[in-house]
Amino acid sequence: MGSGFSKMKKQAKLMEQQLETMRSELKAKSFTASSGNGLVTLTLNGEKELLSLKIKPECVDTNDLEGLEDLIKAAHNEAARQVSNDPMNNCQAPGGMPLPFF
Repeated sequence: MGSGFSKMKKQAKLMEQQLETMRSELKAKSFTASSGNGLVTLTLNGEKELLSLKIKPECVDTNDLEGLEDLIKAAHNEAARQVSNDPMNNCQAPGGMPLPFF
């Protein structure tokens, strides 16, 4: 009985190490999206943290800040969708149970 438990413990430890490796790899990935035909471009990492935000000067209109805000939100939502749809972010444990990523 002890050897079966020991084997399960080793497998669990290996899965934990693989999961941590996958998390690190996902965090290192970047996802870029733009809106308004490239007027706003942003990049997120695999944890959906904002890495960069670029706004073209012709997009800035002090009389239409709401429009700029909408472009930023649209670009962010697209990049976040890319993160969520990344195959590495949709891994499952044996038995079909989803693994806890971000």
